[in-house]
Amino acid sequence: MGKARIEKRKIALIYNTYGESASESHADRGSAGDLRLQIRRMARALRSLGHAVTTVPLANDISAFQRRLMRLKPDVIFNQYDDVVHGALYEMRVATLVRIMGFPMTGSPALGLGLTRYKYMSASLLQGAGVPVPLCTALLERIGDIDKRAWPFPVIVQPSQEHAGIGLDRDSVVGSKSALRRKVRGILEAYRQPALAQQFLPGREFNVGLVGGKRLRVLPLAEVDYSRLPSGIPAIMSYACKWMEDSVEYQKTRVICPARVDASLASSISDTAVRAFRTVGGWGYGRVDIRLDADSVPRVLEVNCNPLLDAGVGIARSAKKAGMDYPHLLQLIVDAAFEGPPHDLDLPIYFTQGRKAKPAQWIPMPEAIP
Repeated sequence: MGKARIEKRKIALIYNTYGESASESHADRGSAGDLRLQIRRMARALRSLGHAVTTVPLANDISAFQRRLMRLKPDVIFNQYDDVVHGALYEMRVATLVRIMGFPMTGSPALGLGLTRYKYMSASLLQGAGVPVPLCTALLERIGDIDKRAWPFPVIVQPSQEHAGIGLDRDSVVGSKSALRRKVRGILEAYRQPALAQQFLPGREFNVGLVGGKRLRVLPLAEVDYSRLPSGIPAIMSYACKWMEDSVEYQKTRVICPARVDASLASSISDTAVRAFRTVGGWGYGRVDIRLDADSVPRVLEVNCNPLLDAGVGIARSAKKAGMDYPHLLQLIVDAAFEGPPHDLDLPIYFTQGRKAKPAQWIPMPEAIP
């Protein structure tokens, strides 16, 4: 049976090139240099399918970015814009801009991106929809908020508006109110945002990769194995564990894919992940992080609407276990962009000159993205 014919597209691959003044460690796999390598790999993979791909960076000049998109007139925007500054929430704004301009866009819409970056809002929404989350999930905006409830220690604490493990470290799992106060105070001062506190779950941890539009496919489950971590280092997906290749966490943690789980548990985890992704408005591709509680109930730690999409890791690793190569994975994500999301109106903004309405050449926006 031959391969399905792929419609050749003009693709604009957009990504964030805003630079911070702080130097980056050569061991940090979340660095700007690694992002540039990822973008090049993605562009090559898409071109191997016959697509015409133009990479379009965005840093400080959003008007120039808009003008370039209008000149290119791509068939679809492959959205890889990711915030690089603590507390920045521009991912959803850039996605909004792209849709206002009338271009189809890969991945989740702005609302899904925004909901999942506000971790407490996302957890509250999931809980209201009947999707299990860790117990005692609380938003702590002041130190005094800690004394308003009883805490089922141990508790895990992190910044409430970050992603990619930012703000999670060896001190993030606390066993007392005094330690909780110290950690919350540090988050308030360093990240200038509320802290999110939740009961720390003792069970196994899974990453569930999802890809597709109307027909959402669950990829082979991946389990995070913390068994080789030294005592004293919490079994959590901290920033060091995710990105710092010279750290003990990075070197002693491994991902097992496919995960060794029985059919009943696999079905429960998969169903929970799909419901969570759809509840927050996810589309195209995503990753849902799940941990089992003491009763082996899968509870959602986080929904990642536009997670890391590099070759060989994360979703791409799970896709490979399903017999799907990297270009094929990217093609499914492009295809999903033309299916939806549901209820998304394609309504480009217009401006008027005299009595005649003309398509907008660009939409006035602030010149800098901090």
